[in-house]
Amino acid sequence: MTVPASASPREVFARERQEHIARIVEEHGRARVGDLAAQFHVSAVTIRKDLLALETEHRLVRAHGGAIAIDRSRPELAFEIRERLQGDEKQLIGAAAAALVHEGESIVMDASTTALSVARHLKARGGWSQLTVITNGLRLASELAGHPGIIVLLLGGRVRWEALSVVGQLGDGLFGRINVQKAFLGAAGFTLESGLSDATDEEAQIKRSMVAAAREVIAIVDHTKWERAAFATFCPTDKVGIVLTDQRAPAQMVQALAARGVDVRLVDPDQAAVQTAGHGSGATRTGG
Repeated sequence: MTVPASASPREVFARERQEHIARIVEEHGRARVGDLAAQFHVSAVTIRKDLLALETEHRLVRAHGGAIAIDRSRPELAFEIRERLQGDEKQLIGAAAAALVHEGESIVMDASTTALSVARHLKARGGWSQLTVITNGLRLASELAGHPGIIVLLLGGRVRWEALSVVGQLGDGLFGRINVQKAFLGAAGFTLESGLSDATDEEAQIKRSMVAAAREVIAIVDHTKWERAAFATFCPTDKVGIVLTDQRAPAQMVQALAARGVDVRLVDPDQAAVQTAGHGSGATRTGG
């Protein structure tokens, strides 16, 4: 393991301990905080910090009392696992996306964990008298169901437990009967060449219908989805109107998108605002 020359002995030991913990979890499938604390002769608080650092690196997933291994043989991680990854970024992106929604609109949102964050911010904002939300997300529909002023339309189809989503063509007919102003869509991958893509063709198919129905497509993708192509494209880059992402999005791709006329907005956790990437002139601040 390579560490910076300036790293202190304590920092070096922490990194070594985290590598050992990651291997233990990978080999055994899970580990408990108490057992790890006893094995490495440190406090439970220290182990929890190690697990948080490893979860941020997608090395494992924290669970009650310990951590579990990530099953990388599956095409996508289960919803409850994905919801915990990049939680801070998703909260900021969700707030910025909710701010783009106006009274009286009909919007569509997918079953992504970032879209769930948008829904929670819409709910917290309140004051709605007529907002229609169309979704294939079971968690999202449950979150907004019964909230005053918000009408929820859940698309029909087969339930996928991994994503807690509804897929299939049973709900496609709805889009031919309604007007949708905005589509807020997460993605498993985002590149200039492949656009927005998802891990399965079933999810991509329902999202293609959402893209086709909406006047404006707003991508809600944190930095971990950039410069990687997932299995199936559902929205080419030239159909994306706005991209909401965090400050760690790759600068070169941000500028390339801006040069193509895509409105890229970087959420700013320090200023509670959003930055808009300029055309070759860096980023300029706008209201959040």
